Amino acid sequence: MPKLRFHFLGLAHLETHKRNSSCAYTQKIIKLAKMIKDYGHTIYFYGVEGSEVTCDEFIQVSTQEILKSTYGDYDRSKNFFQQDPNDFAHQNFNKNAINAILENKQDRDILLCPMGTYQKPIADAVKLLTIEPGIGYTGVFSSHRVFESYAWMHYIYGLLNIEDGVWYDAVIPNYFDPADFPFQPKKQDYLLYFGRIINRKGVQVASEIAKSTGNQLYIVGQGSLDNPNEGLNLSSEKHIIYRPAVGPAERAELLGNAKAVLMPTYYLEPFGGVNVEAQLCGTPVITADWGAFPETVLHGVTGYRCRVFEEFCWAVNNIYRIKPTACREWAEKNYSMERVGKMYEEYFQRVNHLFEKGWYEPNKERNELAWLERYYPNQLVER
Repeated sequence: MPKLRFHFLGLAHLETHKRNSSCAYTQKIIKLAKMIKDYGHTIYFYGVEGSEVTCDEFIQVSTQEILKSTYGDYDRSKNFFQQDPNDFAHQNFNKNAINAILENKQDRDILLCPMGTYQKPIADAVKLLTIEPGIGYTGVFSSHRVFESYAWMHYIYGLLNIEDGVWYDAVIPNYFDPADFPFQPKKQDYLLYFGRIINRKGVQVASEIAKSTGNQLYIVGQGSLDNPNEGLNLSSEKHIIYRPAVGPAERAELLGNAKAVLMPTYYLEPFGGVNVEAQLCGTPVITADWGAFPETVLHGVTGYRCRVFEEFCWAVNNIYRIKPTACREWAEKNYSMERVGKMYEEYFQRVNHLFEKGWYEPNKERNELAWLERYYPNQLVER
């Protein structure tokens, strides 16, 4: 397969570093860059000072001083990340990235924009074939789009009034390094809510489920238990233990030891990576029954999907029926970097054909068409 050249944009409001594990965009960039490099391609990465991303050349296009002058000092573990596409940090990032890409670009190069319309000014200026490689947002702009789930792809098509399929779009799920989430078959006696502390994520429902079933609930993430704007008043609840956002090691420990992770999300979750992280640890998940969850949670095998309160409570009380080994097997076989890396390689090579004959380009080297296959736990196959 031909080796490709990528110009990969980081985030303007945050250094792209593994320690920022509460930022899904950051973690996806880091892991996608490694998968691309594992196939021998060239990456020019454009990011903020302090970024650590696998690449051939890191071009620093912003500094920590610029972040500080734009956003001030704030506790990232307790407060939501500050960012605005029109702020100084973004305008400076865009200007410097455009200049650097124009210096480095060659024919047939590909631009990767992981933050959608925030990075459209860069794409417009450098005029490269542009891909949005992991869409879990609504601000899409490019002609070549990779969505995190079929649910989200179809939702965006509806928003854009797209009624016919788009050949050079694709659905490729989020991806994880199994080594970051060690398998833990023995569980402790607590439930876990992990993510932004907002109403639409269902944190209030998670509290009510835990209280009704007599369980302790850990709430871990950015935000406050008491937030009038979100209708939250949870700090007085004795069954809740709160922790601000944690780093990668503690993240894996909390996920691995929980007897279940609660994700009663109200909105149509584009992917909900915590549910796969939990399953990698061998921890079952209890989720809503919409968005990406029907694609990522095998009902009755790796967790339960619910519609009403009593179903959530039943799921908690019967979580012992879910085998940790099934959770791990499903998540590792379908969402590991090794597995998903093959999907991205298939997609990037397909898009690369646009520089030649495009849709009708022959491929005499093909000997399989396995990139969309799904792999199921052995015990499910045995059923």
